[in-house]
Amino acid sequence: MIGDLVLYTNPMSRGRIARWMLEETGAVYRTEVLEYGPMMKSEAFLAVNPMGKVPTIRHGGTVVTEAAAICAYLADAFPEVGLAPPAGDRGAYYRWLFFAAGPLEAATTNRFLGFEPPAEQQSMVGYGTFQAVMDTLERAVVHGGYIAGERFSAADVYAGSHIGWGLQMGTIEPRPAFADYWSRLNDRDARRRADELDDATGNGTSA
Repeated sequence: MIGDLVLYTNPMSRGRIARWMLEETGAVYRTEVLEYGPMMKSEAFLAVNPMGKVPTIRHGGTVVTEAAAICAYLADAFPEVGLAPPAGDRGAYYRWLFFAAGPLEAATTNRFLGFEPPAEQQSMVGYGTFQAVMDTLERAVVHGGYIAGERFSAADVYAGSHIGWGLQMGTIEPRPAFADYWSRLNDRDARRRADELDDATGNGTSA
């Protein structure tokens, strides 16, 4: 569309989310696998992403960082694939994409690190309580469709990745609704291809 598409990633990172999204688009892209440490903090990569983190994509002259933003950008960059609802029908799509990027990721990260905000600080963390996040997320997926409606979208790539990882790592409660939702996503051809590509890169020690 606007030039070469490059994914900067490491298989042991949220780069797996960006890889899955790229595979859903069917776009041709090139992969740069970066080691953790000096390679990610090199002058060359810091010129692309000053945070020195992956995933990052470069699409022609456009650079996008942050996995949720990458998912949203790619959905718009390749509209023919239908990974975002029509512009006038994106309320649920935006809601759940950024719910996953905000309250869900914060709550599950804190849980993984062993931090539970005391009652007097719950309003400061934004998501309130871990239990409130789990209950809200369950209501979003329990109906048996996808998170933003009956059609699969980029919001499912991002939110689903967090649910799949969380079920595996124990940071998401093993509720039947979450397991059922993840099983629908786990069978997608693009997700399986993405996993195969990332697994083939080993531990990310070579580009």
